[in-house]
Amino acid sequence: MDDALLVRDLVAGHGAAPALHGITAAVPRGRTTAIVGPNGAGKSTLLDVLADVLAPRSGSVLRTSRRRPAYVVQRSAAPDTLPITVRATVTMGRWALRGPWRRLTAHDRAAVEDCMRRLGVHDLAERPLGTLSGGQRQRTLVAQGLAQESDVLLLDEPAAGLDAEARERIDTELARAASAGTTVVRVTHDPAVAGQADHRIALRAGHVTAT
Repeated sequence: MDDALLVRDLVAGHGAAPALHGITAAVPRGRTTAIVGPNGAGKSTLLDVLADVLAPRSGSVLRTSRRRPAYVVQRSAAPDTLPITVRATVTMGRWALRGPWRRLTAHDRAAVEDCMRRLGVHDLAERPLGTLSGGQRQRTLVAQGLAQESDVLLLDEPAAGLDAEARERIDTELARAASAGTTVVRVTHDPAVAGQADHRIALRAGHVTAT
């Protein structure tokens, strides 16, 4: 099967009224898919369903990946006052893969170091997450997602509002992941990013308008 994710007749939403209305779409394996559309189109809701953090009200999502998708949100749920460092944040990606009660291996630790270097946050490893700039924090969250080494990586506007250096770093590493066979799905409002993607899912008012 050439699709990593297949959505059929999906109805879903966080509130009383659904945000997605019977949509059907496919995400090709090992390629970059951009989810686009105006605010309120249902993009983040679709990503939540693909990540298995929101259950559909009806319809189905077929996942053919070997592991749980890695999910990178726009901002960590951790409050700024929580004393968690950059290294600990990225390491959480390995715990998500191995489970909370298993010891980290040398490979786990090497993956954390590698992802921090690739996203340019290794020098910030001991800094508390709450002290970082928006770009530094987002690069840390992308590093956490990559550290999971999942074959599906979902990202909700990973470069929105960031400076050019942070955007370029994130875009480069996502392209590198896709070229290595990872299925990358990213929500974006950037026409240039959408234009460079291998595949696009366009939403409007909870309906698919183009793929």
